Amino acid sequence: MKSRQLASRFSAAFTVLSTTQSPTAWAFQPALSNHSFGSRMSSTRVPKFEIAQFPCRSDNYGFLLHDPATGNTCAIDTPCATSYKKVLDEKGWKLTHILNTHRHYDHVDGNLELKTEGVTIIGPKNERKEIPGIDTKVGGGEELELGSFKAQVLEAGGHTDGHVAFYFPELSVIFAGDCLFSLGCGKMFEGTPTQFWSSLETMRSLPDETMVYCAHEYTESNGKFALSVEPNNQVLIDRMAVVKQKRARGAATVPTVLGEEKKANPFLRGDISEEIQQNVGITATDSPAEAFGKIRKAKDNF
Repeated sequence: MKSRQLASRFSAAFTVLSTTQSPTAWAFQPALSNHSFGSRMSSTRVPKFEIAQFPCRSDNYGFLLHDPATGNTCAIDTPCATSYKKVLDEKGWKLTHILNTHRHYDHVDGNLELKTEGVTIIGPKNERKEIPGIDTKVGGGEELELGSFKAQVLEAGGHTDGHVAFYFPELSVIFAGDCLFSLGCGKMFEGTPTQFWSSLETMRSLPDETMVYCAHEYTESNGKFALSVEPNNQVLIDRMAVVKQKRARGAATVPTVLGEEKKANPFLRGDISEEIQQNVGITATDSPAEAFGKIRKAKDNF
């Protein structure tokens, strides 16, 4: 596929160099889930590129991508405007683009407040009526020029029908929204198992070193389900030990590395793991999409 070819071409030259923690604790709403939610901003530097990650709402993450060469700064979704404004102000960055993955309120709530003069909002065309302030409509297959870097738009329907993801092959980074999570995937509110599996299979085909930025801090709860269907997966067992340590001290488990997801995320493994197949009731006649559907149903009932 085109995205894989481009990723292979560029991935050797671009790697994540470091992650640092800001000493400033950002204000956010109390967590509604059973785990505490990390309250610190982190900044990941890639050559000529910076990603700021920070908490929003109860368990969302906000992301800002900054290109020092052009001054362009992109927001990936806008769970709320307040946290974005704080980070933009501290960094001295000017927002130029908002990239919305889908229409749910916890991904578009800050759109209009952040859409000042010169800000372009890009979002899924199939959900255009519910993306506040949308300017550019995309559905998958487009390539966006965002300053000195480019993003490929991937069709990622399943969680919602029009969901898209944004893949930066030169940087080995994907912003997956609520399609692919760390050790999980989003709920299937509108799509079909075939549609959702196609989206996940596209992401699974990307290079192992791809950094996956998902929109929520769900790893620990996702991991509990993953262990219930693949309890003898040593990679998963070891991964969960690290996750628990991170969550105990309020640290983020996002981003994750795609290669590790391929080894531990049950939603990427239903067609290859005999243990998952046995525990979920996947048969030899089930297609990979049907296998995914059974795993998704098991998670819904977990």
